[in-house]
Amino acid sequence: MLTLNYANCLSDRVGAHGLDAGTLGPTSDAAKDAARLTKSLAGSRGKGWERWRDLPFDPARSEHLDAVNAVVRKKRGKCDNLVVLGIGGSALGNIALHASLKPATYNLLSRKKRGGPRLFVVDNVDPAYFGSIIRFIREEDPDLERTVFNVVSKSGETAETAAQFITIRKLLIDTLGKKKHGKQIVAITDPAHGTMRKICDAEGYTTLPVPDGVGGRFSVLSPVGLFSAAMCGIDIAALLDGAAAMDQRCRSEKLAQNPAAMLATVLVRLGREKGKVNHVMMPYSNGLYLLADWYRQLWAESLGKAQSLDGKTVYAGFTPIKALGTTDQHSQVQLYREGPNDKVFCLVSVDEWGKHDVKIPTGFEVEPILYLQGSTFASLIAAEKRATEYALVESERPNLTIAFPRVDETAVGEFIALWEIATAYAGLMLNVDAYNQPAVETGKVATFGLMGRAGYDEWKDRVDKALAPTAHTI
Repeated sequence: MLTLNYANCLSDRVGAHGLDAGTLGPTSDAAKDAARLTKSLAGSRGKGWERWRDLPFDPARSEHLDAVNAVVRKKRGKCDNLVVLGIGGSALGNIALHASLKPATYNLLSRKKRGGPRLFVVDNVDPAYFGSIIRFIREEDPDLERTVFNVVSKSGETAETAAQFITIRKLLIDTLGKKKHGKQIVAITDPAHGTMRKICDAEGYTTLPVPDGVGGRFSVLSPVGLFSAAMCGIDIAALLDGAAAMDQRCRSEKLAQNPAAMLATVLVRLGREKGKVNHVMMPYSNGLYLLADWYRQLWAESLGKAQSLDGKTVYAGFTPIKALGTTDQHSQVQLYREGPNDKVFCLVSVDEWGKHDVKIPTGFEVEPILYLQGSTFASLIAAEKRATEYALVESERPNLTIAFPRVDETAVGEFIALWEIATAYAGLMLNVDAYNQPAVETGKVATFGLMGRAGYDEWKDRVDKALAPTAHTI
């Protein structure tokens, strides 16, 4: 079971930069607020934009598992390369699941050892990046008959994904012909509406749903994230099991028994009361590092809002930052300990590494490093994490630890659910809409104008006027 240890966020460890433990006690205002918010979330779960809460449970669970597994059975044995076309919530979860649960060398292994296709998640329109992946795949599979392209877009109108899709569609038609090209496409999109849905219906593409009421950053436990995971051999049922188990824990109205309510309470209060507006996630595991990318979108896009629910200008939110233990002990910890005390740190540890551990051999008789011999990499990374935790406490820098018992599908599912539910609590605490993203729209419509989309001419004019050439260039 995933655990949350927040002792280093309390004043008896980090002085005035922490919270008084009594203010989190069973009779505290924080405990009463948590109980009230838990009741509120119980009333809204499964409704509107909170339908993501139901993803780990039937009927959504069985519907999605059945649909995903049916497509996987048809495609997996005929597929050597799986290319996901998406951005933001249509890509970050896929990347995080794969990095967490598959070896770093996965794409380098033989088909037999991989057990599934290579995975490429093309989450940008950098031409060199996009082009290099397509060239590599064509060298391996020139006819593209063993490559599946998984386009993920609810509407089909996101510029980046649309550009990728148009390019790949033309490539497939040129290579396989109009009639056969659709066999290599799996689209995850709105089940009934939108541009992509019209295209899929017209072309007869295989589709899976982006569920109604599930925003992109909350969609990893839907077909958006489950399809690519299942294609690569990840146990998606166990992912949902973990999420369901965490969800059950987070229904408790007792603050001390509800990990998501406690996580949100500590982080929001440290931000509001102690000025800890920068939230650093630092996994002590390379595999878990890209979960921090997923967390950054969730935390930033959900909570970073100019307006409160009652129309006041509040400029709410916290800046999520990612770091990697132990790597960033040698690049960031100097700042973290002696720079501005405006951060709270979420250290992510792993208790058991199992077959992945490596023993440090004996027989190298050099005195200064003799102490390492006969130990293991697992014990070393655990000591590094604990030493950094101590160093942060010594500098009165609040930090908490989320501990994985082991890195497997169940624990990753727990982690995802923990942060999604904590985000819902934090949105209520900050009195903001955790499910919209109005500030993202300006960049989208400005891009439409700059790229010549009909009806968006005024946006090109606005951009050109605001960013007119000046003398301030060297």
